[in-house]
Amino acid sequence: MAEKPKRRRRKKAPEPRGLEARRLTHGDPPTAVTELTSQIERDGGSVLGVFRDPLGGHWQILAGLPLELVEPTPYQRDLSDAHVRRLTDAIDRLGRYLDPVIAVRMNDKYWTPNGHHRVAALRGMGARSVVALVVPEIEVAHRILLLNTEKAHNLRERALEVIRLAQGLAALDERAEKEFEAEFEEPALLTLGLCYQEDGRFAGAAFHSVLKRTDKFLSARLTKALETRRARAARLLELNEAVNDAVRRLKDRGFESPYLKAFVVARINPLRFRRGATADFDETMDTMIAAAKKFDSAKVKADQVARTGAAPDE
Repeated sequence: MAEKPKRRRRKKAPEPRGLEARRLTHGDPPTAVTELTSQIERDGGSVLGVFRDPLGGHWQILAGLPLELVEPTPYQRDLSDAHVRRLTDAIDRLGRYLDPVIAVRMNDKYWTPNGHHRVAALRGMGARSVVALVVPEIEVAHRILLLNTEKAHNLRERALEVIRLAQGLAALDERAEKEFEAEFEEPALLTLGLCYQEDGRFAGAAFHSVLKRTDKFLSARLTKALETRRARAARLLELNEAVNDAVRRLKDRGFESPYLKAFVVARINPLRFRRGATADFDETMDTMIAAAKKFDSAKVKADQVARTGAAPDE
C-alpha cells in the first residue's frame, strides 16, 4: 500500500510588529535628530522629511546632501571600476537617481557605509547632490557588511572590510573583541583580513572552512585581540607557504588542476571527517603545517584530484 504523502504544515504567519504607515511621522523627534536637521541645512543640504523607520521605530532623516561632503566609511573594500561603470550607465539611461544611500555625519562629512559605488558613479557624472537616509547613530556606519547590498562581497572584500573596521575601532573603543560580533560577522574574517593585507595574492578561500571551526571571537580588548590576530595570521601564512610547496611538488609530477590547493588542504585537514567538530586554532595549525611539510606527492593519483569538489584556487 502506497504511503500517503505527508501534509506540509502551513507556516505560521508572523505576529504584526513595527509601526503602521500613518504613524511613521507621529510624535516629536528627539533633540539629537532636531539638531542634526539644522546641521544638514547649515552644511548646504536640504531636509526632505523626518520620520521613524517602520520596523524599529528609530528616527531618521531623508535629505539631499552636497555630493562633495559624502564619502565612504574608511573601512570599506576598494572601489570596483567595472561596477561603477555599470551603475553610471544604468543611472544615465534611466535619467533618474532612485536609490538613497545611508549616511551618518562624521567630522564635518557624511560617511556612507553602503553607497561607495553609487556616490562614485554620481560624482563621475558631474552630479551636485545625492539623496540619503541620514541616521543620527554613528555606530550604524560600522555595520558595513549588514548594510552593503549594492554589490556582492567576495571573501577577500569581506575580510579586508572587517579588519580595516577593527583597526579603526581599536583607537576609539576598548571593548572586548567578542562584543563586536554584529560588526565583524565572524572571527575568521579578522584573521583572513590580516593575511590579505600582508599578501594580496593570499588564497583565503582554501582555509576558510578550517578557520570557521577553529577561530573564535576573543575576550581580550580590541587592541590586545589584534595582537593575537596578527600572530594567528602569521601562522596561517606559514601554513599557506607549506601548502604552496606541496602544490609545487604536485605540479612537478605533471598535475594541472585549479583544485590542487584545495586538494592539499583537504588532505591535511584533521577536521575533514569530523562533522561539526571544533578544535583549538594553534593545535590545528601545528598539525596542518607538519602534514603539509610531509605531504607525499608520489602517493597522489590523478582520479583523487579529479574528485576534489572544493573551490578552485583564487
